Amino acid sequence: MNEETVQRLKERIRGQLELDSAISDEELKAKIEHVVFEWCAQHPLPAGEKVQLVRRLFHAFRGLDLMQPLMDDPTVTEIMINGHEELFVERAGRLTRLPFGFESRERLEDLIQSVVAGVNRVVNESSPIVDARLKDGSRVHIVLPPIALKGPTMTIRKFPEKPLLMKDLIALGALPDEAAALLEKLVKAKYNIFISGGTGSGKTTFLNALSQFIPEDERLVTIEDAAELQIVSVPNLVSMETRNANTEGKGAISMRELIRASLRMRPNRIIVGEVRGGEAIDMLQAMNTGHDGSLSTGHSNSARDMIARLETMALGGAELPVAVIRQQIASAIDVIVHLSRLRDRSRRVTEISEVIGMADGEVALQPLYRFEDEGERDGRVLGGLRRCGDGLQRTWKLKMAGMSERVGGEGA
Repeated sequence: MNEETVQRLKERIRGQLELDSAISDEELKAKIEHVVFEWCAQHPLPAGEKVQLVRRLFHAFRGLDLMQPLMDDPTVTEIMINGHEELFVERAGRLTRLPFGFESRERLEDLIQSVVAGVNRVVNESSPIVDARLKDGSRVHIVLPPIALKGPTMTIRKFPEKPLLMKDLIALGALPDEAAALLEKLVKAKYNIFISGGTGSGKTTFLNALSQFIPEDERLVTIEDAAELQIVSVPNLVSMETRNANTEGKGAISMRELIRASLRMRPNRIIVGEVRGGEAIDMLQAMNTGHDGSLSTGHSNSARDMIARLETMALGGAELPVAVIRQQIASAIDVIVHLSRLRDRSRRVTEISEVIGMADGEVALQPLYRFEDEGERDGRVLGGLRRCGDGLQRTWKLKMAGMSERVGGEGA
């Protein structure tokens, strides 16, 4: 079924709908079926293709048009619209351009307005950027002209209906059993863990998997820009997300405000979905004031680079000397887990490092595990996470939790 035929049928249906604007979904579907069956009398189609055509036309009026089949496809993890004629999707880490587009820029703009209205957001020329969460949990980011030069731009990141467990990540080769066993012990013993990595490296997925090790009798508060976490193992859960300003520039609720508010909720742990700016200092202070076992993520190229970025972000949030910020980081964060997207597009844990304090005025890191690249075979990167260093140095939290000090497979 080519797009030209779909567009002609859409115009025919639209002409009939103009006479009856207040129409139910059932009536609309009946009209679409009637038009399709009329057309098929001259252009026979198999029954399966007729059903797909009816569904495609229905989505054009009441769903997400071209995007609805992509939203329904579990193999699609990201949808990227660079303008009404340019659509890309990601499947299994690979980007593919789709051979079709929207009928016009106006149709894409109408669809965008329908999406943002459904999540109680506003996007227009005076406020051309919006980041929101769809009802199914997917994250949508929209940029309008004149900021977007090619036309309206929309990126949708989808998430699986069932969150991946640590055993799933092990099966995918993201990390070995031994490293996963260590991280499970550290989460249960209330180590503060920071997950770093580049865009699309799987930070949120990994954070979600780690959160499943949190004991179910604890109280947990999550704070995110757009809620993505799918925590189902902790019943005593408070989830909060930031809010953008309204059209009058008022009503914004920032990450910093939510972190401060969370401290008055008597949480056992705080999860900050992603640290991007001045809220880093509030997160560090929360970790340093009795909220052990907290988790967060941030963008960086390595564990060492994450320390430098945290310094920069914290300095932007408070007028404190660098030495004080570094001391805050060294005492707040226990372990950094770094994720990378390798050249074969697989997502792997490439470093697990312990923060062991200060040395020569710098935050000192000790690698516990590091990824060793052993070449390629059939397009797949070989190698894996290998233990290095002398093992965990800060073991007092493990002792307090009554756990073994041994790392990974050594009696974990």
